[in-house]
Amino acid sequence: MFPLYDENPTRTTPYITYGLIGMNVLVFLHELQLSNEQLNQFLQLYAVIPEQLTTNLAGEWTTLFTSQFLHGGWWHLISNMLFLFVFGNNVEDKLGHFKYLIYYLICGAFAALCQWFISMNSGIPSLGASGAIFGILGGYIIAFPHSRVVTLIFLGIFVTTVRIPALFLIGLYFIQNLISGFASLQAAANMSVETGGIAYWAHIGGFVAGVVLAPFLGLHRREY
Repeated sequence: MFPLYDENPTRTTPYITYGLIGMNVLVFLHELQLSNEQLNQFLQLYAVIPEQLTTNLAGEWTTLFTSQFLHGGWWHLISNMLFLFVFGNNVEDKLGHFKYLIYYLICGAFAALCQWFISMNSGIPSLGASGAIFGILGGYIIAFPHSRVVTLIFLGIFVTTVRIPALFLIGLYFIQNLISGFASLQAAANMSVETGGIAYWAHIGGFVAGVVLAPFLGLHRREY
């Protein structure tokens, strides 16, 4: 299931959401221009490397923010930007541009810290906007619990669209990540080698941060 758009009209143009999408795309296009060696050096500088953050927090804390603009492939980028486009505009409209940007970055940083906590000694780069976007999803269900989202559904060879509650869609993604997150802990405990993959705990951490911060920023004050 892939969300296409929600049905809540916005009163203002979501400049920050569009700007974040643009920045993520530009950074990814830059990544594509790099050789493998250059890309590795780029990720070492700007992605979260858990073992480096563990040993040098004072020198590495900025990667909690820069890593939010890096992606590991086209699908990673497109799926993240789709969710940001669908859900970010209404959260930005509700919070205002400046508070929305701070909210986004804090959720992303907390998400990166959660993933770091799970794998403090890992040398695998952690990157992507997913944690920040899960924070936006957490804020969205607080502010718009009764909204519906037009969603693309694949039924074998057939494709259709349906209107489903945003709470159901977001809740389903969160539960999937929660189950996968615990499964990844079990898998890691049974493996003798370090592997990369989806940062489920960054998603979980970002979502929890989004839900917790929402009332403090006024996202719980509904207008309808």
